[in-house]
Amino acid sequence: MVLADNHSIFRASLRQLLSVPPTTIKEVYSVDVGTGFQVVGEAGTGEETVRIVGSVEPDLLLIDPSMPRMSGLEALGELQCHNDRMCSVLLAATIDKPQLLTAVQLGVRGLILKDSTTEVLFDAIVSVLGGQYFLGRALLTDFMETVRPLIDSSRAQGGKLAFGLTPREREVLTLVSAGHANKEIARRCAVSEETVKHHLTRIFGKVGASNRTELAMLAARAGLDTAAGAASSPAESRALLR
Repeated sequence: MVLADNHSIFRASLRQLLSVPPTTIKEVYSVDVGTGFQVVGEAGTGEETVRIVGSVEPDLLLIDPSMPRMSGLEALGELQCHNDRMCSVLLAATIDKPQLLTAVQLGVRGLILKDSTTEVLFDAIVSVLGGQYFLGRALLTDFMETVRPLIDSSRAQGGKLAFGLTPREREVLTLVSAGHANKEIARRCAVSEETVKHHLTRIFGKVGASNRTELAMLAARAGLDTAAGAASSPAESRALLR
């Protein structure tokens, strides 16, 4: 992986931390991280990040959005066209709502704050490397508040979300993205909680999500893409999310 942060002391601490994963990670995940993660490059600016990533082609990029001479998000924009195999995790001191939206649009698969616990950091890394999305709990409210207007706007304009969802499934997705629990969704849709669970199972299958947070992140990306024209099939939707 490559570490991109303009503070050399933080990078050194992170590199040391990554070399010794906590024992709980081995217990939770079926991957062997006993020898730690290999850091193959470091960058202190956005420009360095683009150059180093292009040189070493890492599987994972841990990047701070606030770096000099091209921000982390600008660097990700540059890299988006050149490395579609690499996963990225945004590791930020603070991140505002517009940055959250931009990060998801740029294909970031993990978003966490620097004051997160060691376990959360490793959870994010392992989840992202496993093909999932990861959102730190501290960012959940801001993210949901960002996603909801996108979906509401699409519905108000008569647009359709991607993935070939039925009208009822799109309604359930909207409520999930707004942060509602199954019980509240069932009440609003005038159905049983069991029916809601069946809807969610089908939605997860169509969208390719494994949990509610990942579903909301995928919906956010689809909402951004549908602003220029909604995908009409699951295959087209998956292409948009690559």
